[in-house]
Amino acid sequence: MSGADVYSLAPYLVLTIALLVLLLAVGFARNHLVATAVTVTGLLATLIASVMTLGAQPRTVLHLLHLDGYAGFFNILFLIVAIVVCLLAYRYLSGRRGELEEFYILVTTATLGAMVMAASNHFATFVLGLEVMSISLYAMVAYPEEKHPPLEAAIKYLVLSAVASTTLLFGMALIYNASGSLFFEDVGKIENARFQIHLQIGQAMLFGGMAFKLSLVPFHMWTPDVYQGSPAPVTGFIATVSKTAVFALLLRLAADGSALTNPVVVISLSVFAVLSMVVGNLLALRQSNLKRLLAYSSIAHMGYLLIALLGLGRLPEPGFAVAAAMIYLAAYTLMTLTAFGVIASLSSAQAGDDAQTNKQYLGLFWRRPYAATCLAIALFALMGMPLTAGFVAKFYLVAAGVQGEMWMLLWALVIGSAISVYYYVKVIYDMTVNDTPDEYPHPTRGMADIPTIIALAVGVLVMGIYPTPLIKVVQTLIGDFGS
Repeated sequence: MSGADVYSLAPYLVLTIALLVLLLAVGFARNHLVATAVTVTGLLATLIASVMTLGAQPRTVLHLLHLDGYAGFFNILFLIVAIVVCLLAYRYLSGRRGELEEFYILVTTATLGAMVMAASNHFATFVLGLEVMSISLYAMVAYPEEKHPPLEAAIKYLVLSAVASTTLLFGMALIYNASGSLFFEDVGKIENARFQIHLQIGQAMLFGGMAFKLSLVPFHMWTPDVYQGSPAPVTGFIATVSKTAVFALLLRLAADGSALTNPVVVISLSVFAVLSMVVGNLLALRQSNLKRLLAYSSIAHMGYLLIALLGLGRLPEPGFAVAAAMIYLAAYTLMTLTAFGVIASLSSAQAGDDAQTNKQYLGLFWRRPYAATCLAIALFALMGMPLTAGFVAKFYLVAAGVQGEMWMLLWALVIGSAISVYYYVKVIYDMTVNDTPDEYPHPTRGMADIPTIIALAVGVLVMGIYPTPLIKVVQTLIGDFGS
């Protein structure tokens, strides 16, 4: 490798070194605070390296990783989430029996896997990044191993995710049989016309497996159970980093390859999008558990995002569809992490369950005004209200849908968004009720919890009121995409 290659790889090298230092620190001295400090320091160093290399010339390293501004954008997003999750997890895990330090090793490893996925242009790195991230997540979900809900959630996630990964691998094998290549750019190419059916089945299995990872309808049934059973900081990580990494890879796969020229793939994705937008919101209407409500909400949001994905094959300028997806993913990550950050700040690993039932949020404005305000901002943003990040994100999706004349998907977005208003506003209304149930005591607040979730909520508002800096950054990075 050349010096330029090493420079482009700096974020990955720094995070790998940070992971090794963390392993040594945990091996020599078991201390929760030290493990948290080492992890956050390593993630911050990686974040600085990612920002420094953001404007570097796009490079393909070892023919497996395409290091460009697009990958750098998502790397920064993943690292910010990982830092927030570690800060929230410190207080959340304090007081839990057993060893705590391995949790931070798992967070760092999962973040590294997500970063590999964002830069993948080959099926080998796709699988490597996906499995490094997924295997870490299985353990993170089950981390409070003495409790039944996390163990049940981890087993469901493990078994169903393994089936999805197997489907993905079989699809890749069929695509390789048809195209003779494992590079994304060759996904739609056929060396021999006799293998056309192999290519089509392979693409169907590939996109079906990724639909599971994104919890699109009808592959969504694992999502509410895993969200409910996982520890609150882990749920926030799964809802943001896991799904964003898969969608970032899917977007690159669709842009580099020619899979969206296959009408069967386009029709299937359109059906997934409409079903996810409508069914996800309808199922959220009946939820009395905030985690499950946000799980079904995330299904709908992944359906919204498919408008940008399908726009790659419909828009005269595909770069606008990529920009819309990047802006939406940034906004979705910020507002979802804010919501789960509030849940984590009101929960504790030593409690029986996280603070997730609607009754536990009755009168929250009177008991914890800072937490209630931050959660209300996040819910308004998920709703798509003006002056929040959610409004800007949905505006770009609608603009992409109008340019691509995807009217059916736009109507589904409008209907789904209208349905979502009811269940989001209901939670906000419950928090304003002047009722303080003593049967739901909240744990002691941690020093990092309050500033962390307030900073997230302010970010949601700033992105909605003044989105110009983010838009300019995304537009600049789009020039590197596919280079």
